[in-house]
This record gives sequence, structure tokens and C-alpha cells, in this order.
Amino acid sequence: MMRMIIAGATGAIGIPLVKQLVADGHSVVGITRTQSGVATLTGIGAEGVVADVLDRDALLRATNGLAADAVVHELTALAKPPARHADMRATDRLRTEGTAHLLKVAGQTGAGRFVTQSMVFGYGYRDLGDTPLTEDAPFGVPQGDAFDEHLAAMRSAEQQAFEASGVDGIALRYGLFYGADAASVATMLRKRAIPVPHAGGLLPFVHHDDAAKATAAAIERGRPGQAYNIVDDTPHTFRDLLNTIAAAYDAPRPYVLPVWALRAAAPYAAAMMAGVSMRASNAKARRELAWAPEYPSIDDGIGPIAGERAAAS
Repeated sequence: MMRMIIAGATGAIGIPLVKQLVADGHSVVGITRTQSGVATLTGIGAEGVVADVLDRDALLRATNGLAADAVVHELTALAKPPARHADMRATDRLRTEGTAHLLKVAGQTGAGRFVTQSMVFGYGYRDLGDTPLTEDAPFGVPQGDAFDEHLAAMRSAEQQAFEASGVDGIALRYGLFYGADAASVATMLRKRAIPVPHAGGLLPFVHHDDAAKATAAAIERGRPGQAYNIVDDTPHTFRDLLNTIAAAYDAPRPYVLPVWALRAAAPYAAAMMAGVSMRASNAKARRELAWAPEYPSIDDGIGPIAGERAAAS
């Protein structure tokens, strides 16, 4: 049994991760910014401490006296899908400053492992072709546009983890998450709040539950200094995902905008939906983490929702 500190423990990945770790017999302390977050963690069998990860001194005071085997960084600042580059900047800070502060927590608590969240988009926010990307592909390389600040933040998080003294650093390059937020997405579709372009590139996805299981496996079995692509088997367009959720929840399909109009209203989201295309290989995670996605595609991950809803009606 291991004792772990999870930053972002009440988030979209944090909740299923904590549940998975507790079910596996581990002891978990979650870092949260609110007392309600502590109550949530207590309700799923974990402990909670209140701290802001960006406040280094307060964070170290809050975790003083704790002992841990591993520290896991699962923090983002994305309450909704980012539309503009400014919407990503708080998350960028969590990947740069937040990672540095959590590594201090690892040193203070004696943790020998540090797992940090990253994303497959570190390979580049552009069309990367049809060949599945492995973890050996260039990562975090500037491309000379507005995305460079986000690439730099992901590169920083990984490098800090890999280069930190006294800990085994591991990075998880997740695909786009879906699943736990499907009902919220359906609500946005009913409000006509999520437009999509006419065409879009293929994107790697991963169900929240699969991401949590992969993270638990990486904590236990990941190799030091290694990155892992945590994605399902079947890339889809973002429009495919929304159409699948719409069908499962009897919601209207997203309305379609010309790319130029979407870029004017939501430049970050437009580039993600229309300009980025990539495939990512999960072979290394399968091989080294003994993990495989329970939901190989969004059809498998969203489809059961439709069946459950039909059975309940």
C-alpha cells in the first residue's frame, strides 16, 4: 500500500483517480482549495488539506508533517472548454509554477515518485499527419505562433519532473478528456453554446475513467524519466464527439460555423477543432503500464449512456 498526495483531487480526473486508488488499497490525501472539497474527499475515502498550489509557502505549511510515497499533479484551471488563449494561461501557470511548488512538497514529504499531467498537444498544435505519434516524437517545440506559451508550459512541467533531484518523475500525455462531463456538454448543446467548424482534424481522446486507471498504473509501474501517451485507440473529430453526445442525450447537434467566424469568436478553440490533426500511439502505455482503455473509442464511452437512459425511461 502506498500513501499519495493528489493535487487536483476534486477535478474531472482527480475524483475517479482517488476512487481508483482507494479501491486499490492506497491511502490518499487530496489537495483542494475549499472545505467543500475536503468534504467531497472524505466522502470517497480520502483525506483532504486546503491549500492553493500557486501559494508556495502556504502549500508547504498545509502539507508540513505529511509523509507520502508519491505526489501526483492533476491540476488545471479549466471550468469549461477554453475558447481563447487567455483561457489557458492559468493552467499554464499550474504547469510551470505549480509543478515547481509540488516538487517542493515531494521533497518535504519524502515522496520518491512524482507524476505530472501533460497533454498530447505538446507534440504541436497543427496537422501532424496520419502516422501515430510515439513518445519519442519532438515535444514542446515552439512553432512560432500564439500556441508557443502553452507548448512551453507543458515542456516545463515534464522537464521539471524528469530533472528533479530525489524523485522518479513520470509524465502522462493525456488525450482530450470526455465522459464524466457528457451531461454538462449536452446542456450546452441544448443552449446552442458549442459551435463547430464544417471540417476538423482527427484528435486523440480518452475517457475520464480510463485516464484515471492509467494514472493509477503509472504511479505503481511507470518508469522514471518516461512519458506515456494516455489515449484511446480511435481518433475522432471534435464534431464527432459532440454528435455522439447529442445522440446519447437527445440533444440537438452542434450548430456549424465557417472556420473564419469561429476563429474570430474563439481563436484557441477554432484552432483545436479545425487546425489540429494527430494520431497518438498508446502502445508504450499498454506495454509498460499493463493498461488498456476500457473504452477504445468515443462510441464505446458514450454509447452506454444512451442504453442506460433508455433503460431508465
